[in-house]
Amino acid sequence: MKLLVCISKVPDTTSKINFVDNNTKFDESGVQYIVNPYDEWYALVRALELVEKHGGTVTTITVGTNADDPTIRKALAIGANDAVRIDANPNDPFFVAKQIANYASKENFDIVLTGKETINYNGSQVGGMVAELLDLPYVSLATKLNVDGETATLERDVQGGIEVVEVNTPFVLSAAKGMAEQRIPNMRGIMAARTKPLKVIPADSQEDLSSVVKFELPEAKSGCKYIDPENMNELVDLLHNEAKVI
Repeated sequence: MKLLVCISKVPDTTSKINFVDNNTKFDESGVQYIVNPYDEWYALVRALELVEKHGGTVTTITVGTNADDPTIRKALAIGANDAVRIDANPNDPFFVAKQIANYASKENFDIVLTGKETINYNGSQVGGMVAELLDLPYVSLATKLNVDGETATLERDVQGGIEVVEVNTPFVLSAAKGMAEQRIPNMRGIMAARTKPLKVIPADSQEDLSSVVKFELPEAKSGCKYIDPENMNELVDLLHNEAKVI
């Protein structure tokens, strides 16, 4: 079994978010980056579990610069066999998908796995685009994945229940919560990651189809008001005149 897992870096959730250049660019100064949790905890770990059960290899792929290498090495420390980095800034989702699809089209992967979204942009676009570019079936928001030969059975949450999907390899999926449990890299894995192959290749020519016009921070949360439980009139007045419906 030959699996490809798409990996991206995102700011740690505790990072202070600011923008520069007239709010058109994310301010990276002082920001700690991590592997996107949906890519790491669910897509990567489930890929490793499948290979441990059925045999094969797990390759990660990232569109990014050498600043992404530490997060790629973490994925290798968790257990991936090797990694590919396409040397380019990931400014546009179609550009990213095109680079991944161009590489995957030459390597005959059985499954291409992505996280359901990145936690910084929450776009959920790349997986579907990769599937379309490769002309492969796409299963989004999968919470379970089992493979028997060339047939995979997946589950995903739908309104009011669970949908079970069966698909033949090769295919593309996006992984959601429930697919696997987070793994913490051990010292042996961290040491081994230093020598595992990380192949850097140039990006194929592809024009960005979108650009950032402006970023805006959400409004700061206002302070809480505490109302005496005996004073219902004040509470009703505040709900009518000050409370905001979100």
